Formats: sequence, structure tokens, C-alpha cells
Amino acid sequence: MKKIKDILFQLLQGMSEAVIRFPLTIVCLVGVASLLCYLIALDQSPPIIIEKLMYTFLVSAVLGMAAQFAVERFMKLSSLRLPVYGLAIILTAGYFLILWPVPEISAEISVRTFIAVFAFVCAVLWIPAYKKKADFNEVCLIHFKTLFISALYSVVLSAGLAAIMAAIDILLFRIDYDAYSYMLTFVWILFAPIYYLSLLPRFISQTENEVKKLQLARSYPKFLEILVSYIAIPLVGIYTLVLFAYFIKILITWHWPSGQLGPMVLIYSAAGLVILVLASLLSNRFAVFYYKIFPKVLIPVVVLQLVSVGIRLNAYGVTESRYYVVLFGIFSIIIGVLLSIKPVTRNSMIALLAAALAIVSIIPPVDAFTVSRVSQINRLEKILVSENILSNGKITATANASEQARIETTNILSYLDIHSSLQYISWLPQDFEIYKDMKNTFGFEPTYPSDIGDQTYYFWAGLDQQKPITISGYDLAIQAYSHPNQVDQTYNFSLEGLDYVLTISRISDQEVNIKVNDSDGTELIGTGLYRFAQELKEEKGNIIREGLSPEELTLDVEEKGYKLKIILQQLNLNFDDNKKDYLADYSMLIFFGYEDK
Repeated sequence: MKKIKDILFQLLQGMSEAVIRFPLTIVCLVGVASLLCYLIALDQSPPIIIEKLMYTFLVSAVLGMAAQFAVERFMKLSSLRLPVYGLAIILTAGYFLILWPVPEISAEISVRTFIAVFAFVCAVLWIPAYKKKADFNEVCLIHFKTLFISALYSVVLSAGLAAIMAAIDILLFRIDYDAYSYMLTFVWILFAPIYYLSLLPRFISQTENEVKKLQLARSYPKFLEILVSYIAIPLVGIYTLVLFAYFIKILITWHWPSGQLGPMVLIYSAAGLVILVLASLLSNRFAVFYYKIFPKVLIPVVVLQLVSVGIRLNAYGVTESRYYVVLFGIFSIIIGVLLSIKPVTRNSMIALLAAALAIVSIIPPVDAFTVSRVSQINRLEKILVSENILSNGKITATANASEQARIETTNILSYLDIHSSLQYISWLPQDFEIYKDMKNTFGFEPTYPSDIGDQTYYFWAGLDQQKPITISGYDLAIQAYSHPNQVDQTYNFSLEGLDYVLTISRISDQEVNIKVNDSDGTELIGTGLYRFAQELKEEKGNIIREGLSPEELTLDVEEKGYKLKIILQQLNLNFDDNKKDYLADYSMLIFFGYEDK
């Protein structure tokens, strides 16, 4: 019992010291936890201000760590802790002011925030090792170990608390389901990061306790040595052989990949560099061989990756994903060259260069989003000029554009629309909407490829949810869904004192039958959906049709005074050569009425 008390005391003492050591980070973690608890209690979509505050707290938490490590590393800053933290708070406030006017947290904001946080994490790793005051490889090892230990403790703690709460709920009294969410918030937002911070030593301190803590923290666990040397390194080696075999195939066939190589090499490079840093502290033959050979092998792999990406850029222009694949490729080549010249001792350049390139990628006008937007707009203009649709900044609608031009125009405009970038096209009407104004503006409807992948086809139609639906003459409305292998659905209802049953039956992978019976089981009215779906596909032709009017997606049926109106909200048809026919998914509104009342 005394040993358990000592362990708990040491844990609480360490976490208390972490609170004092990283005050800004802890305050931000408490802020995030408080907001999450508020959202759990709110039980609905969060107000936009809550999302903005959570993003701000996230950035400030990591910035607070960087500020504290800077104070500990640089003697001139040790007496200026408050001003350094004040600067961090000012930067945080600046970030919040940037978010304040935006109407929503877009993908662009999320990516920029993630990249900024990544840069601060790199700074956290690099600052203690500046001018070799601490060993960069040991700093990374310590962070890796403490992160793993913190996550392991948190998994055990959350699983144990969940089991206790479940037992109380079953055996004693009911526990609200939200209690589990509150518990997980406490464990993963407060306990896990604070415990992680409590395990981090002061890398530059000369006090006896901190030196002992540092010696303990930088010890290399045997299990990690086995994992890195005899599992991770051989796996990277095998993966390298697969990549080289694929490159030989490319050089023989001269058939370059269509986009899948970039992410694969990116993951390979990132994982390989992490393993290299961890292996740099080992002296066994596997580790020594790896950190001598991997940087040299990395260079030709990344060069061939960049050639592949270059072909895609030439054909389809720059997008955010391609921008970051190229940027990481440049980073990998530079690091590969540096580590080939001076292995191990230059490892800290990994974090420094990564942070620098990350910051560059979010600063206009060379950031990923600006470069991608300009590239795609230029590409769109070239296509339209070549088709005589755009001339001297004016659009001339034409129905004679080639199919490839129609497809590329649709794809680029959709991309720019998703990224809220249509406003940057000076010659496009300000209120332009792709699915409403495409034909009037360019002379053709949105056009999509007729196939996706090898021998795989599909058709999708969607209802314009903004348009009103006429419901006069009907007494009942039901929203329903039907997908292959779904069981029959029945709805009992009464009108004017008479009982009815509406049944939705899945007849096959394609067909759905909808019928209404009276209380005696006699069918009053019914219809299938698949014939209507086929006719709709033949009429619309394109693979994706969005924003269709209710009239275009309506199936009307009348029998003996009874009426059914079925409006498809979404229709999804897909098949491949292994199927005899389509698989059909339906989402619909069903209206029922009776005229002779």
C-alpha cells in the first residue's frame, strides 16, 4: 500500500510541477476541455465561435511549449519569462483575430492551422538542441518515450474508468451516457498531455534532480531497440526494394503512375526519417548500416517521385496535395544530401528545415492555397481560350466545346468552388453557381467522365434542397431509404378513421416496390422504382447530376382515386463487370393521398 501511495504522490507531484512549468499550455488544455464539456452538454452543432476558440487554444498550447523551452534553453531569456509568454499570448490573439471574421472553419483554415502546429512541434524538438546544448536524437527519443507512456497510461485509465462506470450503470444505478464523454475528455485532454509534460526533463538544467531525471529519460528501452533494429529497419528495407523494383518497371515500360506514387513515397520518407533519428542512438550493425545507407537511398527514390509528380503537375496543374508532396520531396532531398555528408550530427536539421518549409507553405503568396488557386485558374483560362470560349476577358457560350474541355472545365470550377476561390476569377459572374449557371454561362451543362477506374461505372442524382415542393392534394409524407439487402419497412397510419399500411419492399439489388394496403391487406396502389431510375439515367446521361429540381426527380402514380408521389432525394446506381446489373440505393420522400373523400 505504501508503494502505491508513493507512486501516486510522485505522479501528482510531477503533474503539479508541469502545471507550474507550462502554465500557458495547461490553461489552453483546460480551455479545450471546458469547451468540449460545454459541447457535450449542448448536444447540438457547436456555434462557430466555439470552433474558433478551440483552434486558438490548440495553437496556443503548442506555442506555450515552444516558449517554455526557449526560456530554458537561452540564458538571456531565463529572466524574461513573462515577456516571452506575453509575446506568445500576443501571437495567439493575432491568430484569433484572423479567425474572428471568417464565416466558417474551412479546409484551408484547418490545413493552415495544422501546418502551423506542426512547425511549433518541430521547434519544440529543435530548441533544446540548438548549438548542440542537448543531443537532438536524445530529445526526440525522450519525447517519443513520454508520448508512448502517456498514451499507454491513458488507455488503461480510460478503459478502467469505463468498466467501473458500466458496472455501476448495470448493478447500482443508471449513469447518463454523456458521463463517458466527460470522462474521456478529462483523460485525453487533461490527464494525458499533462502527464506527458510532467515526464519531460529540463534538457539544459544542471541541478542534481534534473540531471538524474534527464539520465533516466534518455535511457534507451530494450523493447524499443528491438522494435527499431530488428522490425522497423528490415521492413523499411523490404519496402525500399519494392519501390526500386517498381521504378525499374517504370523505366522499362515508360508508363508513369497516375498519382498514387506521391503519397506512398511521402509516407516512406517520413517513416524512414523517424526511424533514422531513433536508430542514431544505437550501435548495433542493423542501426549503423541503416543510418549510413538510408539518406543515400532516399535521394533517388524522391527524385523519381518528383518526376512522377511533375508529369501530373504539367497535365493537371498544382493542387494543395501536390504542392505538399513536392515540398516534402524537396525537403527529403536536402535532408538526404546533408545526412549523407555528415550523418547523425546533422539530424537536428530535420526539425529546423521541416519547420521552415512548413511556415513558408502557409505564407502568401507562396503558400499552398494561393499557388494552387493561381495554377488552376491559369489552366482553366488556357482550356477556355483554346475552345474559343474565353477571349479578352469575356465569355462566349458555346455548345460545341469538346467533351474533354467540358470535363476539365467542370472539374476545375468544382475544385475552385469547394475552396471558395471562384471570387478570384475576374471574368466569371459574381453570383455564378456551377449547377445552376453552367449552361447559360459556358453553353454546356456540368460534364463528368463516363467511367471511374477500370470497368467500374455509376450514376448519381441529387435533389436541389433549396427548391420548394408542392404537397397539395396529399395527406401523408414519409422520408425513407432503401439499399440492397435491406429488410422490408412498414408504416402504419390512419386517415379519416381508416387504417392503412405503407410497405417498402426490397425485391432485388435494383428494384424497390412501394405499396399501400388497407386494413384487410388489399393493395390500393403501388409502384416500383427501378424503371424510373433507368429512365432518369438515360435522360441525364452524365455520371453525376446535382441540384435537380423536384419535378425532374418525381414519380407520380394514381390508381382508383389513390395517389402516390415519390420524390428521389438521392439516387445512386453502380456496378462492375462482376455484376449483372446495377446496385441501387434510394433516398426519397413519399407522399400519399386519396381524392374521393
